[in-house]
Amino acid sequence: MKKFLAILLAAMMLLAMIPAAVAEETPEPWTVTVFRGDPGDQPTDDNKIYKMIEEQFGIKFEFEFLAGNLDETLGLKIADEVYPDLFDGGNSAETLENAGVLIDLLPYISEEKTPNLYKHIYTDDRIKQLTNEDGELFIIPNYGINYNDQIQNYCNGPAFFIQKQVIAWNNYQVPTTLNEYFDLIERFLAENPTTADGTPYQGFAILCEGWRHFCLINPVQHLMGRPNDGEVMIDVTTPEYKTETFIDKPYAKAYYAKLNEEFHKGLISKDTFVMNYDQYIAALSNGTVLGMFDQTWDFGTATQSLETSNMYANTYLALPLVYDPEYVDGKTIEEHYLNGSVMNKDRGFGISTSCKDPERLVQLMEALLSDEWQTILQWGIEGEDYTVDENGRMLKTREQYMNRSDAQWKRANMATAIWESMPKKQGTMDNGNAWDPANQPEIYFDQMSDYDKEFLSAAGKKTPAEFFNPPIELAPYGEAWQIDKAPIDIDYNDFLAIQDRWLPTIITCDPAELDANWDAFVAEITPSAQVYTDFMQAEVLKLVEAATN
Repeated sequence: MKKFLAILLAAMMLLAMIPAAVAEETPEPWTVTVFRGDPGDQPTDDNKIYKMIEEQFGIKFEFEFLAGNLDETLGLKIADEVYPDLFDGGNSAETLENAGVLIDLLPYISEEKTPNLYKHIYTDDRIKQLTNEDGELFIIPNYGINYNDQIQNYCNGPAFFIQKQVIAWNNYQVPTTLNEYFDLIERFLAENPTTADGTPYQGFAILCEGWRHFCLINPVQHLMGRPNDGEVMIDVTTPEYKTETFIDKPYAKAYYAKLNEEFHKGLISKDTFVMNYDQYIAALSNGTVLGMFDQTWDFGTATQSLETSNMYANTYLALPLVYDPEYVDGKTIEEHYLNGSVMNKDRGFGISTSCKDPERLVQLMEALLSDEWQTILQWGIEGEDYTVDENGRMLKTREQYMNRSDAQWKRANMATAIWESMPKKQGTMDNGNAWDPANQPEIYFDQMSDYDKEFLSAAGKKTPAEFFNPPIELAPYGEAWQIDKAPIDIDYNDFLAIQDRWLPTIITCDPAELDANWDAFVAEITPSAQVYTDFMQAEVLKLVEAATN
């Protein structure tokens, strides 16, 4: 009897211990507040990937997406001094860093505790480019860190875009210069002024709202044959990396004079200068905008909408246009739109000073950067969202691939809002598969729409990237748009505001007044442009020295 009681007591003690053990293994539930500096869609309550994150890490997310002006929104949040735990400031993240809103992440990152993050930022001495002058790191880049091989199937950055139907109408002859581009749009519009349902086409749209005014400002540097350095041109062939603003130079005037000409021909609507981002995306999504200058990632939702509606002819081809020789003293310009792999410095999630447990969020970043979670975030669930063949190649059916363009499906089946702003692996896995399914060769080619396959074949190409020259070697300073302008913020903001105010006027004015307006613009912008030039020249040289020593 005593033996039985002893066994029973031991069993009861063991049972009593089980809940405690389970409690220790189950993370404390935590709802993490998240702000993203871009518009977005709320995930469904039963989103399968967020459910997996909650089950494994005990973390749920409460999302707030940008609605309205980014800088105004950030300003209000900074003034309130109550911040989300994960804070993505979009293209104005430096505002958060300079206001002391974000914590330094480096004290939480080590080779022992966070090996994935450590490898991510320290390989190839990347950390030197990512930290500020005080050795702090507030944001781990959300894009631009490649593993193994970099894959370039298409241009994801800046370009002039044109609807594929326009190229098909032109017997697949592709314009390469500014004049050829607008000449083609003019000729297409003359024969095809409206869509099939009678809606007028818009020849060329220009997005001018907020930080996305790069659609208005940046084309000049690319027409001159340079990749994206923001608002400056840098001569990488000179030892001093000669840096200058381009917007106030005669070669810039040629572009805006061309836009003035096209405006008076009716290719550019006056409404384009007051269009907000949502209206711009809506116009692209309904297939009525024939061309624009933009960056591929900036209008991805419009592309997805067109594809979902089977309007493939209205999707866009990226073109690396350059100036015609007549604009640049008879010179022939070689295009260099594509740059070497660029880390998206100061873009992505930072952890705010309001966060109650930053170490736990860093550990989440660490876990989500593992091969297992990167596969889930980028490919989905094996058997549901992709399969693996006998050779170890990861594949998607046509339906599985097209789900990625379906906004409703993504709300329930992808952790888009977290994945887009988190550190991520790009390039290829150690087993040779691409991290991004869109870059997997078998998927990219086999799952391409029939329209796109026929379009590329007719144009004599295998990928959209083949319309561009290969990427050039990244300059030692990276890309100059990443330089923090906070030390000259008053002059810099003045520099931008003058452009925003004057350039639409120059584009829409009476041609007889163009020269006078241009001269007035140059006179007004010269003081701030000089401050900006001097500052950027010094910063570029600092970065070159740091990268080469």
